[in-house]
Amino acid sequence: MGENEKVAPRVTVGVDGSATGERALGWAAAEAERRGLPLRVVHALDMPLVMSVYAGPTRFPPTEEISDQGRRVLDRSEAHVHELHPELAVETVLASEDPAKALLSRISPDDLLVTGSRGLGAARSALESSVSVRLAARAVCPVVVVPHGEGSVATPPRRIVVGVDGSEDSRNALGFALREAARVANGSVVVVHSRLVTLPFDPAELPQGGWTPPEDLVDRWSQEMVADMLARIQDEETEGVGVAVSRVDADPATALIEAGESADMIVVGSRGRGSVRGLLLGSVSQGVLRGATVPVVVLPRAAVRRR
Repeated sequence: MGENEKVAPRVTVGVDGSATGERALGWAAAEAERRGLPLRVVHALDMPLVMSVYAGPTRFPPTEEISDQGRRVLDRSEAHVHELHPELAVETVLASEDPAKALLSRISPDDLLVTGSRGLGAARSALESSVSVRLAARAVCPVVVVPHGEGSVATPPRRIVVGVDGSEDSRNALGFALREAARVANGSVVVVHSRLVTLPFDPAELPQGGWTPPEDLVDRWSQEMVADMLARIQDEETEGVGVAVSRVDADPATALIEAGESADMIVVGSRGRGSVRGLLLGSVSQGVLRGATVPVVVLPRAAVRRR
């Protein structure tokens, strides 16, 4: 394939046979049909690497039994998709790599990558969504993380919550949320802004100098920032989208999770002004991924740069 050759977009989803993986599969299949895109279903065997003096690191080949087990997961997934969406084009992939690598190596900038918030194979850590965090930090396309839970989440995302803080990441998230809401009838966006992380100065240092910013100054700065972001982003494509603004004093992750309880989707940038720079993914994004009860879309910086 040539370097400049256009790759047809698709929706790619990782499955592992778990209930959470099946939930992510259902969301991905419904979204692929809504977008008119094919669905790629990937199951990772997570075979270990073996060090060789002559060949370097080589992935241990799966046994026939392991391969058969993986193929059964894919066959069940494909049958489930065709039962719900008979006309949807489905491709299945059995990968030897670890789950995150298997998915990251099979996506392009115009894709949508979907994963469950837990599982996806043997990669587990104290943070149960570790694979999801790795995908959301490194993917070249938007990543949708479907939470564990009961029932279907395959409804069209009509009410979308997005977090903003004035940063470039949050502007990209706001633009994505508005465009997604414009794709469905009666789509709306709730713009959530935590005033705890938006001031162009450090409020913690101000009381030491004997001055504390009045509440109306903080609120006015918040209003102006959100209004300016909307004015810069909204266009003919998104002008029909209903927009509500919620300015809160809670920490950003908590505010987004609470607002998302009555929504169909939450959208966040990979990092914002208030994020912890040393992490692979911003602390706000990680907090939302851990606590959200609806699908969360993360826009990694790599995805924005490629686009």
